[in-house]
Amino acid sequence: MLSIVPSPDLHRLGSTGAASIDLRLGRWFRTMRHARTAILKVSKPDDEPVPTKEHFVRFGEQFILHPRNFVLGITLEWLRLPSDLAGYVTGKSSLGRRGLIIETASGIQPGFAGCLALELSNVGEVPIALLPGMEICQIFLHEVGPDPKFAKSQFTGRRKPILGAVRPDDVLNKLSVK
Repeated sequence: MLSIVPSPDLHRLGSTGAASIDLRLGRWFRTMRHARTAILKVSKPDDEPVPTKEHFVRFGEQFILHPRNFVLGITLEWLRLPSDLAGYVTGKSSLGRRGLIIETASGIQPGFAGCLALELSNVGEVPIALLPGMEICQIFLHEVGPDPKFAKSQFTGRRKPILGAVRPDDVLNKLSVK
């Protein structure tokens, strides 16, 4: 069974006829430490830390996302998808028209449980004030086959945004041999 905590306003959802569920922005953000990062190596050992900074923003306060900047955010809602349900996260067009891009990794795997990490980028010309609790994205859900097997994600169970590991596969390792 699908679980979303806190629960969305089902009356509002039913009255609008929407095909998606809006989710709200949480209070945790993670930014890159520009002064300490000359270049970000995507394929690096897991034990090599990436210099980031964690930010907590209280309700009623704002996080300013400047033009051409990127930050990881998190949804306020905790989701639990059953093994026969998958989903997609997408931005809200009203925010996209102001230059806010919400995500680049939009899939939600069956069996996922946790808060969704949001990859937020300001491609506009002016700073954008992000308010914890604001409706920031929407999810579309769909049924998948009855097979109860599903992929375990390194992002399952998170309440704060993380970068996550990027691991080279066998093909990349073979191509990288000098």
